[in-house]
Amino acid sequence: MRVLVAGATGAMGRQLVPRLVGAGHEVHGMTRSASKEAFLRGLGAVPVVADALDPEQVARAVATSRPEVVVHQLTSIGPMDLRHFDRAFAQTNRLRTEGTDHLLSAARAAGVKRFVAQSFFAGYDRVGGAVKSEDDPFGTAPPPGMEQTVGAIRHVEDAVQAATWTEGLVLRYGGFYGPHTFLGPDGEQTEAVRRRRFPVIGDGAGVWSFVHIADAAKATVAAVERGAPGIYNVVDDEPATVATWLPVLAEALGARPPLRVPRLVGRLLAGETGAVMMNELRGASNAKARRELGWAPTHATWRDGFRELAAQLRAESGAAA
Repeated sequence: MRVLVAGATGAMGRQLVPRLVGAGHEVHGMTRSASKEAFLRGLGAVPVVADALDPEQVARAVATSRPEVVVHQLTSIGPMDLRHFDRAFAQTNRLRTEGTDHLLSAARAAGVKRFVAQSFFAGYDRVGGAVKSEDDPFGTAPPPGMEQTVGAIRHVEDAVQAATWTEGLVLRYGGFYGPHTFLGPDGEQTEAVRRRRFPVIGDGAGVWSFVHIADAAKATVAAVERGAPGIYNVVDDEPATVATWLPVLAEALGARPPLRVPRLVGRLLAGETGAVMMNELRGASNAKARRELGWAPTHATWRDGFRELAAQLRAESGAAA
């Protein structure tokens, strides 16, 4: 199939484009910067230069590439700041609202058969059980400071599901780790854990779901090729509390155990958003994606992935010595 990947040079795009090419698809990679055309050719894609926030440029990009499938992976995330979460995601929120609308409009005009879009697991309502399925309430009560971000995620999901003229699939990814992510060899969260600047706030009872960026890309290829329209959690097999996964990560990285601070102090360090994410977040089940997309993560648990991350860091450190 002919596939247009919007956001083709981001962390996901770097993983996704080569896998789509390897699966025999003709891939067109949309990027805002002409300087990245050579990079996209190196990945095996036909570069398409367009600003996702310019509806005319998006319309031309889609009309020119004539895709059967559009994959929406548009993000532009600044340095992570839990105290000002919506500010850090401001540009991404525009891409998830305006950018989504532009892509859907252009895709409809071009007769696109399938539209696959990125979402995020952390919008589940923080009530009831610790692990949520796609049928559970989502995005109706966002954490303080995440109202705009969760609202933008809901916009993506609602707009794609309302597009009855195409087959719309939404992938609620877990927290990414791996190359070119915040929790990768050069990631700022990795460095914060190594420097003991990522504390457990309160009792750390918030449940997080992770997924290795390569596994997320594999699931996205599956969504391009098969699966009924709808929403899918793309996460690994082990949702875990912060109090469980953060010390394991620190140990794998050879760091001292994370500090533990009362929730009141944590609010001063990470804002109310950080405190809520540490203590109230709900994880997600991947049962539907396994069943209906025929997908299973290679990194079945973040435990394996964190050990792999630590090994990469040791190898890089040894090579630099």
